[in-house]
Amino acid sequence: MTNSLFHWTNETLKQQIGQMVVVRASGHLFDQQIRFPTWEAPNVQLRHWLQTLNLGGIILLGGTGAELALRTQQLQQWSKTPLLVAADTEEGVGQRFSGATWFPPPMALGAIAKQNLDQAIEYATQMGAVTAQEALAIGINWILAPIVDVNNNPENPVINIRSFSNDPEIVSHLATAFINGAKTYNVLTTTKHFPGHGDTSIDSHLDLPVIPHKTRRLAEVELVPFKKAIEAGVDSVMTAHLLIQAWDEQKPATLSNKILTGQLREKLGFEGLIVTDALVMGGVTNYATPEEVAVMAVEAGADILLMPHDPKKTIEAVYQAVESGRITRERIESSLSRIWHAKQKVSTTICSPENQLLSSLNQLSQPRAKQTVVHILQYSSEKGGSLPLKKKYKRRNLIVVDDLLNCDFLDRQTPAITIPKQLGYNLQLVDENTLSLVLKKNRNTLLQIFVRGNPFRGNAGLTDRAQKIYKKLIKHKMVKGLIIYGSPYVRDWFLSETNLLKDNLPWVFSYGQMAEGQDISCRTLFGLSEVSCNLQDTFL
Repeated sequence: MTNSLFHWTNETLKQQIGQMVVVRASGHLFDQQIRFPTWEAPNVQLRHWLQTLNLGGIILLGGTGAELALRTQQLQQWSKTPLLVAADTEEGVGQRFSGATWFPPPMALGAIAKQNLDQAIEYATQMGAVTAQEALAIGINWILAPIVDVNNNPENPVINIRSFSNDPEIVSHLATAFINGAKTYNVLTTTKHFPGHGDTSIDSHLDLPVIPHKTRRLAEVELVPFKKAIEAGVDSVMTAHLLIQAWDEQKPATLSNKILTGQLREKLGFEGLIVTDALVMGGVTNYATPEEVAVMAVEAGADILLMPHDPKKTIEAVYQAVESGRITRERIESSLSRIWHAKQKVSTTICSPENQLLSSLNQLSQPRAKQTVVHILQYSSEKGGSLPLKKKYKRRNLIVVDDLLNCDFLDRQTPAITIPKQLGYNLQLVDENTLSLVLKKNRNTLLQIFVRGNPFRGNAGLTDRAQKIYKKLIKHKMVKGLIIYGSPYVRDWFLSETNLLKDNLPWVFSYGQMAEGQDISCRTLFGLSEVSCNLQDTFL
């Protein structure tokens, strides 16, 4: 890609501002597959935006790896200027796009680091390299990872196991290792959420968290991983919708010049792209109108406006701010320069020839990547109690998830279902809305809980109602075995607040909720061989 592809001086001011806008789009090819219509425009609208507004990029969610390879080519063809194509791949490309490699959550690496830092760094480097390789294979050139938030608040509802650790030094080591691994490919990396979203009990998707810490504490904890990531050459930094009282008592970090320009640019010396967190989130939408939020973010120093509610109105608002003198043309030009520099870096991979599609897809889920996933799961998992769980007939396999309509990690053929079924267990699948049903029958139970912090979840672990039900199940000796997938804070609750230890109940904990995590956990609980076998023939 050369400078001539952009023709900055020949574009109108509105088209130049369009390069600062990145919109959300479905990774699926067809409109009827759109899962989040509030944020994902239908194809006619999306194509119109790309062809008329000169948008700078797209952030994608949904679809298979193969589907995304076609989708990214389609979107690049619709746009007159090569696009930055982003995705939240904190746990690998397979976290968002099935068929690719899905790694365990970053905190699994943090758990390994406490025992063997060098081994964890090696895995983090491999994770970064595999994520970058697979992203580029399907047309993603901007990885919105790694997270460098220090999750030192167990009640954090949104960061949780997305963080590497509660230790800033471990976070720094693993995040820089991920960045170094990814740097072996021409892909952009991102640290988030500046200046640190780890110590809050409020989800900024829903409201504006307040961080009361003094400047010294911020320097000793929250800022440490950001400094190391910048030294490692991270390409972009994503802002946090947080009120950092020590630096700006009025404006969220995303909208604060004191924070984005004063702290990130001037004090930390960051020269890459500053990208806002999604501008549809409650942390800023409750602060001002969408148009005013966009203008304030640019004033603060943001180069990329991520997921504004209406890109056309956003561009118009920033344009009017420039025309009125509120924002200088130099401020816009500085962002354009950084965007151009970023697009130059990914120029050789920003558009893949169609005849390379099958070759690219062969790079997904390669054996070495799968092996790394298994090793991370094995070395970060925990177990206790009287293992293995003795197998008897007519028992219940009770699986609890947050939302039955949104649990992609489960289907009829995933190990959490198939292994107990082959051992004579009958499935009961419930979520928070139907959890009370589990007490109606006094049945010996294998309890499998899938729970972790996630955006929009609202809490970090178990609700009060869920805690009461689990206590009753264990108190009445209905639970004979327990597997927890996801949050170590939920594991800690069971170990401290129930009779799990006193009754010596067999239990297993896994950070990963994917099929590999389920397989390892179920085989550990039942004492089965790791070698694939016909369980019906072996145990029945």
